Amino acid sequence: MPTADSPALAADPRWRTLDIVTCAVLAVAFGVVFWAWNFAWAGLEPALAFLLPLKGVLYGVWLIPAVLAPLIVRRIGAALFTEFLAATFSLLLGSAWGILIMYQGLFQGAGGELAFAAGRYRRFGTPTALAAGALAGFAATLYDVIVYYPSYELWAFQVPYIAFAMLSGAVVAGLGSKALVRAMLPTGVLDRFPAGRDRARV
Repeated sequence: MPTADSPALAADPRWRTLDIVTCAVLAVAFGVVFWAWNFAWAGLEPALAFLLPLKGVLYGVWLIPAVLAPLIVRRIGAALFTEFLAATFSLLLGSAWGILIMYQGLFQGAGGELAFAAGRYRRFGTPTALAAGALAGFAATLYDVIVYYPSYELWAFQVPYIAFAMLSGAVVAGLGSKALVRAMLPTGVLDRFPAGRDRARV
């Protein structure tokens, strides 16, 4: 039985085959989305050149698996596993960033994971989803700043870039994932998951 100090889940912490398959399916689906969003990023980036850090607002789409998967399966590591797998699949489809996209996926997934870990994997409401999306955006753009933009000015680019990505993560990945879960609930597809059995919290 969980104690007050144990990082217990709201449900059984053991991964089921169903959980693994669900996260894998989400990862493959969003891997395709990631691959397509790479082109959208390339096309929209020039339009935001008047305020370069503003391109951080485009980040939210890449962060959705780090929020959506944990909201559905509610298992430790779901954000990290699904986001990393989605990034890896997008690499197999073709990515301008090459193998670095896998490390990006790890950072994004770890950021999302932190929010659920902070709630000891018992909180899956809107505040946690918002925090997960924001932290995934923070981790992703922190990686960007370290790897791609180390020479850019701190306050003129790096800080606002991270801030815009965190906002995008909170709104698109956080609120967007909650909206997706709500939309799926009436269909019954989530009935075998904690999210489906705990509708009052969603």
